[in-house]
Amino acid sequence: MRLKAIIVEDEESGRETLKNYLKLYCPDVELVGMADSVKTGVELVHKTNPDIVFLDVEMPFGNGFDLLEQVGNVDFQVVFVTAFSNYAIKALNLSASYYILKPVDIDELVEAVNKIKLSRNDKSKIDHTQILIDNLKIVNKNLKKLTLPVLEGFEVVNIGDIIRCEAQDNFTKFHLVNGKKLLICRTLKFYEECLVEYDFVRVHKSHLININFVKKYTKGKGGFVTMEDNTEVDVSPTKKEEFLEKFM
Repeated sequence: MRLKAIIVEDEESGRETLKNYLKLYCPDVELVGMADSVKTGVELVHKTNPDIVFLDVEMPFGNGFDLLEQVGNVDFQVVFVTAFSNYAIKALNLSASYYILKPVDIDELVEAVNKIKLSRNDKSKIDHTQILIDNLKIVNKNLKKLTLPVLEGFEVVNIGDIIRCEAQDNFTKFHLVNGKKLLICRTLKFYEECLVEYDFVRVHKSHLININFVKKYTKGKGGFVTMEDNTEVDVSPTKKEEFLEKFM
């Protein structure tokens, strides 16, 4: 099955490189157009009705997120192409969106296309792009959503419903307000970087907690916190000052 694609990228060299990579390494992708700005990108989306948009995040006079808002009904898959930007990467990681970093790596490009091909056949698929757009619009950070890859696919949870995250080797166990626990095949450090702006603090090498669910702090060398679910979490002496500053 052929997939129609467009590229929206402000740099000509970037457009040409991606065009050539798609031609050589992604035979199921048919490139039907390229644009160099948000304005021309929106026009091209409406003109071509693509299956995939390869979208640069940082562009003059707007960014990739602006394009998605202006398009309105997003009925295509997006692969974001970006230089390393903390803001962009955190937003994309929260929604588990497809993205590749500049300079474009061929293996990452092929992997993103293959994931999209598989997702088109999955009737229970999650719309990662719509979750991203919703997150960008929401002012109340506790209502923002986090997409978690589980064995059967994905689960989407409200960030405000996460009590704490616990490291288990290279996995992270999420403890939610409804008592549910999710074991996710990603490190605690990954989620620490995603959630640090959302009232989460790393209090121990094995624990990342949501300070909105702290019920009590008990002093000690590092001390420990009692969470709303009555679990007790140790605070590392090296993390004590950071925790107290964040909490206060």
